Amino acid sequence: MWHDGRMPAWEKLNQQIVACDRCPRLREHCRSVAETKRRAYQDWDYRGRPVPNFGDPQARLLIVGLAPAAHGANRTGRMFTGDRSGDWLYRALYRAGFASQAESTSAADGLTLADCVITAACHCALPANKPTREELEHCQVWFDQTTDLLPVRLFLALGQIAWRSVIGLARQRGWYEGPIPKFAHGALVELTDGRHLLASYHPSQQNTFTGRLTEPMLDNIFTTARSFLP
Repeated sequence: MWHDGRMPAWEKLNQQIVACDRCPRLREHCRSVAETKRRAYQDWDYRGRPVPNFGDPQARLLIVGLAPAAHGANRTGRMFTGDRSGDWLYRALYRAGFASQAESTSAADGLTLADCVITAACHCALPANKPTREELEHCQVWFDQTTDLLPVRLFLALGQIAWRSVIGLARQRGWYEGPIPKFAHGALVELTDGRHLLASYHPSQQNTFTGRLTEPMLDNIFTTARSFLP
């Protein structure tokens, strides 16, 4: 199926991400969480490592989150899997036709994505959800390589840090010039060669519990995304 050699390169990149040890603080945090666990997940063997990209290696939609949740993706080993943020995201992806099922519970649950990849500004769980500038810079190399391997037409940034990461990459590659555009839910930036950047509030509990982000709002984002991927 992968006569162009993209799948081996994709697998190699994900293996390199999982083996990354550039940020000692984050690696220690991932290990510590995996050892202490949450009471509800005492029977789980936490992955406790950087979390690789997840999705279709021929995807035109690249979703960029902040980082794996300590007891979500840091436990399951799959982006946005095992926490409430992921519950919201995968339901929306399923309704929009990007996901094969509405639930993502483990890396072995059979879920697949079509024309979509999920990555993150940081591939390790973050203490207090706050990366340092150096940690973001260390993970930028994985974002660069992920973008190189995909025929990306649309970046979807979930939250302001992801938004800034995409703008940084776009500037570096000459896809965008000028100041950083203001982040807002539904904000859209035209990049070069038909590429676009779309923004959404992150489906964190802080946003979904307060009503700042609703399921219809998230569905509208993916309706917009679909319009850029004929």
